[in-house]
Amino acid sequence: MTGNLSFQSLTPILYVDAIEPCLPLWVERLGFAITISVPEGDTLGFVALARDGVELMYQTHASMAKDIGAVGSMRSPVMLFCRMAHLDAIIERLEGAEIAIPRRRTFYGADEIYVRTVGGHMIGFAAFPPGGNN
Repeated sequence: MTGNLSFQSLTPILYVDAIEPCLPLWVERLGFAITISVPEGDTLGFVALARDGVELMYQTHASMAKDIGAVGSMRSPVMLFCRMAHLDAIIERLEGAEIAIPRRRTFYGADEIYVRTVGGHMIGFAAFPPGGNN
């Protein structure tokens, strides 16, 4: 395989019915800061939290289903989100893997692709433009 893989981070995305009840533990007790929040109607659909170089994300099942359709209806409690310098090298290495979400450009600027592992877990690989959400 050719191409240089350059992982920048690996972040778990935890899927829940509602995000707001999850925040006091992370924000008030553990001192994490909300770095990204995306409303979904009158509630939160997505949140990223960070502290000391550690990041985690929460997304509601409803937001996931809206964002990625039928794949979003699976009730996976966690997904892994890998930030990459570039996607071309990882896409070459994914040949033959089960592509759950084909390469796409998101509303938040990511160039991303998702695969499903043999165990059924989802792994997203995303590259952001210079100065983007990274």
